[in-house]
Amino acid sequence: MTTSATQPGWIDDAAAREPSLPMHRVGAGASWAEALDPVATARSLWRARGLLSQFARRDVEARNRGSVLGILWTLLNPLVMLAVYTFVFAVVWEARWEGTGAAAGAGEKTLFAITLFAGIIAYEVFAATVNSAPLVIVHNPNFVKRVVFPLEVLPLSTLLASLAVFACGMAVLIAANLALRGGVSGTIWLTPIVLLPLVLTAGGIALLVSALGVFLRDIKPVVGVLTQVLFFTTPILYPASKLAKAPDWMRAVLSANPLTPIFEGVRDVMVFGRYPDFAGLAVSTLVGVAIFQAGRAVFTKLKRGFADVI
Repeated sequence: MTTSATQPGWIDDAAAREPSLPMHRVGAGASWAEALDPVATARSLWRARGLLSQFARRDVEARNRGSVLGILWTLLNPLVMLAVYTFVFAVVWEARWEGTGAAAGAGEKTLFAITLFAGIIAYEVFAATVNSAPLVIVHNPNFVKRVVFPLEVLPLSTLLASLAVFACGMAVLIAANLALRGGVSGTIWLTPIVLLPLVLTAGGIALLVSALGVFLRDIKPVVGVLTQVLFFTTPILYPASKLAKAPDWMRAVLSANPLTPIFEGVRDVMVFGRYPDFAGLAVSTLVGVAIFQAGRAVFTKLKRGFADVI
């Protein structure tokens, strides 16, 4: 039976055709040295780049397939989000973002909504990737049982699709800055550097939970809860300076969150026009590389047993 591409997370067998990509059998063994080798990881991802882009495009298209506006919803969703955040936080709550130096008034309220929006669209890259990962292998049994296919493509293509959605959100952010503030951040070109550790972390966790999800189906609700907890314990809805008000034991835990420099940097380069904390981002990037490599290693070792379970 051919898997339907119209259901979320399911991909047509025809999408796997990539003649130039050397395939490996799902059950092929790999040593820990090979699984943990970053050069082998980079080489494998480069070989699979065609499949990754094709599957990511199909993922984006499948999200709104059958709707009247189709892929336009990818742009309309962040636009509606921005309008809602502006109304709730700027108009109803009259909130202000600490440390921006903005003058009181409508401009400050607008700045709060845009600042909040920047952090949320960045976090959606992480949350959408990780939340969809637990069952992505289970929902594509044909690639496990009947096709010689690099299974790492399935969770990682979701990450690329999430980055495409982020790009739409960023376009809305730039338009909002031009319309409401008369210009864009002068450091916005640093956004890819700031997002790199977030992408690495999301990709590594997606590989890990997609492999574990084959054997532990209960992992999906657990991952959903943890991403919600991480959303509120990471400085996304508030600046990192607010963590100083937390109890000492909690502050010690929250300060070790490698995502904190990322979201501080997102706001700095996308909204405030400031240079990010490069030292903090370097640490977050190293942590992201370690998480990605560990996730790929676990995925590589566990995928030999996928066909026995699915």
